[in-house]
Parts: sequence; C-alpha cells; structure tokens
Amino acid sequence: MENLLTPELEALRYIRYDVQDRIGYITLNRPDKRNALNADVVTELKQAFDFAENDEAVKVIVLRADGDVFCAGADLAYIQDLQGYGYTDNLEDSTHLMQLFHQIYTLKKVVIGQVQGHALAGGCGLAAICDLTFAVPEAKFGYTEVKIGFLPAIVSVFLVRKIGEARTKQLLLSGDAISAQLALDMGLITFLASKEELAGTVSAYARRLCRENSGQSMEVTKEMLARLPEMDLEEGLRYAAQRNAEARGSEDCRQGINAFLRKEKISW
Repeated sequence: MENLLTPELEALRYIRYDVQDRIGYITLNRPDKRNALNADVVTELKQAFDFAENDEAVKVIVLRADGDVFCAGADLAYIQDLQGYGYTDNLEDSTHLMQLFHQIYTLKKVVIGQVQGHALAGGCGLAAICDLTFAVPEAKFGYTEVKIGFLPAIVSVFLVRKIGEARTKQLLLSGDAISAQLALDMGLITFLASKEELAGTVSAYARRLCRENSGQSMEVTKEMLARLPEMDLEEGLRYAAQRNAEARGSEDCRQGINAFLRKEKISW
C-alpha cells in the first residue's frame, strides 16, 4: 500500500516517516547534532506520531534515529535560548515536551524504541517512554539534568510508574549515565541486541506483533495499563472487569476464539 504523506510530513526537516510491512518508522534525522531536541524537533515528532496513529497502513510504530547517538537530549543552542525565557514562555515550552511524552504513552498503537546509541536526558526520556525498547549493549542511558542545575521533571512522572520510586531516585538524583545492561536490569529498557542485529531484531519483533496480535486488543491493553495506576484496588478491578466484558463482545475476540476452537491459525 502506497503511503501518502500530508504536506506537513513531506516538509519535515528533522524527522523521517516511512512505512514497511505495516510498521511505521519515525526516524530522528539530525545526526550532525546527535539528534538533539529543540522545539521544532518536538513539533515534528508530535506530527509524525499523530499521523502514524491514524495511518491505516500502520499497525506498530518504531522510533529510531540516524547516526551514532540515539538522542543527546536538548540542543545546546536551544538551552542557551531558554536562558532568555520568562516563566510563561518556559511553561509553554515545557508543556510542548510534556504533550509529546503523553502522546507516545497514550498512543493507540504500540511504540517500539530502537536505540542504536547513547540516550541521555530528554533522549533517555524518549527511549523510556516507548512501550518496548531495544538497545545495543554499547548504549549509555541517563538523566543528567541535575548536573547542570536543571530538573528531569516531566520524565519523572513516567519513570515512577515504570521502574518504581527507588530506582527513579537513583537515576534522577545521581544524574549518572548507566550501561544498557543496567538499564535492562532496572526495567528502563526491554531487550538488548547487537548493533549488527538491532534493526533486524526490532523489525522481526514488530512484524510478529502485527501478524499474531489483534490491533484492537493491543490498543485496549495499552490504554488499560496507562489508566490503572490512577485507581485504587477496587476501582481498578471494576474497570478491568468492564474492559474484559467489552472485549468478549468484540469482533476480534469472536474471530480469535472461533479460530482457536477450530484449531486454525489466525493472521491479523
């Protein structure tokens, strides 16, 4: 299926968007700046994720980057510009990044991070906010904001949910960069793969999700996992029971159960 881009996506400067085998690839394309973030990059990422979420040719999304570094965090020139901002401008800019993280976290489609190099500060936030993250063993991860008098504020909301308070404190208060293996052990990322095998491993995993899993089921499961931490035990159980009952009446569930009972392999 030909992928028709909007004029906005065709005009992207820092991001590439393409589709292959029902996988939507969003690629940070600023290797000369170590794929650093600024307001324009965040805007383009938001546009790309919005398009991918509504792209009927896409079932799973992969966030990746060109060059040796996945993302080094905020652009140095951008950090210098921030020094001249007042509170209102800073709040608007901070909200811009917050919206991107929230967008990825609540996106209807599964987002896989493909981390081929170091992911630091805001770049580590991008890697961690993905639903599943593959990284090379050589990659370093860390939130270095406290070392320059800044705060890893927005990502902290998601990290406490993902890896717990103790490990979040360890990462954010030290500001230290950690190895990919330690990031894996902490639950910050999901899988390790060699540089030579990373792209193929991510592609194969994404294709398997496309082929073996109901898109509707993955969407509802992701939504449910995002909402459950806000609820107490009884509220969470009631909500889960409601989603369970709704799923049983869905067309995907009927097709899946019928195929299972007939011992047929279903391809989604």
